[in-house]
Amino acid sequence: MKISCIIVEDEPLAMERTRDYVCRLPLLDLVGTFENGEDAFTFLKSNVVDLIFLDINMGALSGINLLESTRIESHVIITTAYHEFALKGFELSVTDYLLKPFTFERFIAAVDKVQTRLSKTVLPEKRWIFVKIESRLERIPLDEILYIEGMRDYRRIHTTKKKIMTLQTFTDFEKEISAHIICRIHKSFMVSIDKIETIEKEKVKINGIFIPISATYRQEFLNLLGR
Repeated sequence: MKISCIIVEDEPLAMERTRDYVCRLPLLDLVGTFENGEDAFTFLKSNVVDLIFLDINMGALSGINLLESTRIESHVIITTAYHEFALKGFELSVTDYLLKPFTFERFIAAVDKVQTRLSKTVLPEKRWIFVKIESRLERIPLDEILYIEGMRDYRRIHTTKKKIMTLQTFTDFEKEISAHIICRIHKSFMVSIDKIETIEKEKVKINGIFIPISATYRQEFLNLLGR
């Protein structure tokens, strides 16, 4: 699957670096580059792309202005030298936030998020999963899952009816279940989005239990909640 994209960037060196990174990934199909928000806005009124690499600090129409001024269906990766705009960006449901100067490895991680979400959007949402328990497979409705807890080699699935132990990994669950349904918020926890009762700075509450949010997963978690 090719991911069509555009770059909106008014700094020549930053534009060249982002273009170079895009060209190094065969997955990406660069269909346009724009030096200002006005030209990008005009293009997007009659064209649809999967992904926008968007600088924030541009002339009259900034990246933030562009996101606020029109409904953009594309995934957006913000590229900026200003970390103070991070929260605003995620309020506007961007997929990721790259702080300049960002490395190629960090760039790949951001694109990988887009690829994962695009691949999940083309599939119908599952209502259940089969979990391997000893020598059998047990069917578990997704709407019964409260959260999944890591316990060394095992994962404990807390449901509204019971607790289930399995050797399946968090990676297995992330491949099977959309993050919009059950989201990773910590190296040891995945939580059901619609079972969350309260959210505090570093934890969520589900069924009276407080579960930590780690810095690694916090931004993506906030992005999901903003959709």
